[in-house]
Amino acid sequence: MRSKGYWGYDAAFLEACRADLTVSGSEAGASMLAVVDATVLGFHLLGEAEGLAEPDPMLGQLAMLFVDPSAVGTGLGRRLLADAVRTARSRGWRALRIESDPHAEPFYLAHGASRIGAVPSSVVPGRELPLLELDVPSLGVGE
Repeated sequence: MRSKGYWGYDAAFLEACRADLTVSGSEAGASMLAVVDATVLGFHLLGEAEGLAEPDPMLGQLAMLFVDPSAVGTGLGRRLLADAVRTARSRGWRALRIESDPHAEPFYLAHGASRIGAVPSSVVPGRELPLLELDVPSLGVGE
């Protein structure tokens, strides 16, 4: 919630997002935490790609990537995204879908994602979120 609040959203909006931003125990196994001195500074969560007309076993989803405001600008987001890509590659995925917060879209675009459309917000009727896709590079010889 602190990470989402970094973008200046008001308390009512953040409360409306609470259910969507709550990670259950079953989802936690597909995540990476960045912890310093027993404080979580960021995490990512991967899952199967959702909302497809037909399932694609080569496509995963970056369901969440959040960085604590105290760690914004430190490179932690880049390192978490790199870990997500490595994990996706180990699962045999060719790409990651990302339903991005509009404020986070420039971060993903700067790291190689492409905008492929938009999806409706599950929180605010009429609001759309950028739909992005990030290629997962295959390993080259010697990697």
